[in-house]
Amino acid sequence: MFEENLFPYLEKTDPEIMEAFRGELKRQQEQLELIASENFASKAVLAALSNPMQNKYAEGYPRKRYYRGCKYVDMAEDLARDRAKELFGAEYANVQPHSGTQANITAYMSLIEPGDKIMGLSLSHGGHLSHGHPVNFSGMFYKVVPYEVDPDTRVLNYDTIEKQARKEKPKLFVAGASAYPRFWDWERLRDICDQVGAFLMVDIAHIAGLVAAGVHPSPMPYADIVTSTTHKTLRGPRGGLILCPEKYASVVDKFNFPGTQGGPFMHVIAAKAVCFQEAKSAEFTSYQKQVVLNAAKLASVMMEKGFDVVSGGTDNHLFLLDLSGKGLTGKEAAKALHKAGITVNKNTVPFDKQSPFVTSGIRVGTPALTTRGMKEDAMEEMGELMVRVLENLEEESVIAEVREKSAALAARYPLYE
Repeated sequence: MFEENLFPYLEKTDPEIMEAFRGELKRQQEQLELIASENFASKAVLAALSNPMQNKYAEGYPRKRYYRGCKYVDMAEDLARDRAKELFGAEYANVQPHSGTQANITAYMSLIEPGDKIMGLSLSHGGHLSHGHPVNFSGMFYKVVPYEVDPDTRVLNYDTIEKQARKEKPKLFVAGASAYPRFWDWERLRDICDQVGAFLMVDIAHIAGLVAAGVHPSPMPYADIVTSTTHKTLRGPRGGLILCPEKYASVVDKFNFPGTQGGPFMHVIAAKAVCFQEAKSAEFTSYQKQVVLNAAKLASVMMEKGFDVVSGGTDNHLFLLDLSGKGLTGKEAAKALHKAGITVNKNTVPFDKQSPFVTSGIRVGTPALTTRGMKEDAMEEMGELMVRVLENLEEESVIAEVREKSAALAARYPLYE
């Protein structure tokens, strides 16, 4: 008989790994998670990840597999695809990509050829490695022309982007970011792409949950192809997703398998289906609204305390703190906050003078804390704790005091009760 609780088997077989699991759970429960790309999946999603579909090879697509015995994994993938289409208003969905970057690889290959020119947001201005950075496949296989935010406002200037696109005439324009706190004007980008004959690819990995809940404008009516992860604001398992019009369905499927992947992770696809089902609920919509309220509140607290929030605030789940005016680096700030029980990541800020390994800023996100049930009053506390650390980086007594207070705050909002 297949037992629901598999941990006793793991405990018996590999107590060292079980010890690592327990340690990670304790870390998540006791520390305050502000990494914008991280979240806490539900117990239902975690349960779906640990299921016998892990054992099944299912190369191909539902009812077009290379292996027999795929009746039930077909059922799971059909549910995942149908729910994703309904959730985002898409004509077609491919739920097989193993990650967001894997989805982006498939998207590039589906629309353009190696050596073609693309425009993507510069990594140091909020973009992602897979949007054209030289060390990534996207920068190796395509001719990349990065675009940047405005030096004065530190937000996108669409007039400037239009002039650059008309000059460069890219085959593909990549929109989306990993550290951009403002809304995107998808309609304007569609117009720019139409002027220069470019495809519009939108990577919503960070904002997918916000888009699904209707608290961020959707790119679906304007994009040729949309990619995403499923584990950030969407609060699902770690994995990727591709959404597109029906006319691109066959080419997307072909380049995903057999083009760039072999057997799909069917247990993860089952968990994606659960995630999409959860995202259709009223509770999920309320959650995403609170994520945005929390980010805005925390950003305002930091600004009130004299900290430089890039672009003066946020429209979504994250914001950037530029610490250069405080004489701090992102690396030392993130290290001190972590010692105090608060987890963020160092991050470049626009026109950063520090190296990417040091940085002048930190990225702060509210999805994980909001999943724990925190609201604006907790964000007020959160901001006070962060300021205490950032203004006293070398004071071990202050770090210890904040560590106690952050642990107490975490205990008030328990995880996985």
